[in-house]
Amino acid sequence: MSYVVGLTGGIGSGKSAVGDLFAARGVTVVDTDAIAHALTAPGGMAMPAILAEFGDTVASADGALDRAAMRAIVFADASARKRLEAILHPMIGSESERLLSASEVNKDAPYAILMVPLLIESGNYRDRVDRVAVVDCTEETQIARVISRNGLARSEVERILAAQATRAQRLAAADDVIDNDGALAELAPQIERLHLDYLARCGRAN
Repeated sequence: MSYVVGLTGGIGSGKSAVGDLFAARGVTVVDTDAIAHALTAPGGMAMPAILAEFGDTVASADGALDRAAMRAIVFADASARKRLEAILHPMIGSESERLLSASEVNKDAPYAILMVPLLIESGNYRDRVDRVAVVDCTEETQIARVISRNGLARSEVERILAAQATRAQRLAAADDVIDNDGALAELAPQIERLHLDYLARCGRAN
């Protein structure tokens, strides 16, 4: 497998914006959130198992996963999250590996970014990546972004944050920290610096 950088950060930290900046530099970006959405879209491969486990109430009218309904079940029942993860995680892992392997044949992509929101929480993250980059911002910034983007209540966002690794835990695991507490324009210079560093690390520096 090619050189892989694990990109992570809490909800609302701005991982997607960072991923886009790496992709603009010709880097392969494998987004596990996008994979999860595809698996739980109408006709998605994970939906039969999810419906068998949790019932039809977690599906919307078009057959996709009803995320609000699923979120309510997960927060009400601690075991529900593990049951959902037991269905999704192997499928996400398999598709991630397939996409990363496919990226090796693309000689124009010198390394790969594996975007995993819960990378630190997974426990075996160091076995999957060569380096860990954390997108960092304050919890207040996270909360404000998620409320603005998703329309969730503050209490619901706080419950999501409480289920994720803390900011301190992510920073302790980071090889590289990307500060995203400011304007979007402040990200580009940081990504360019890291891009040049990763090129050097995988032997593709100019």
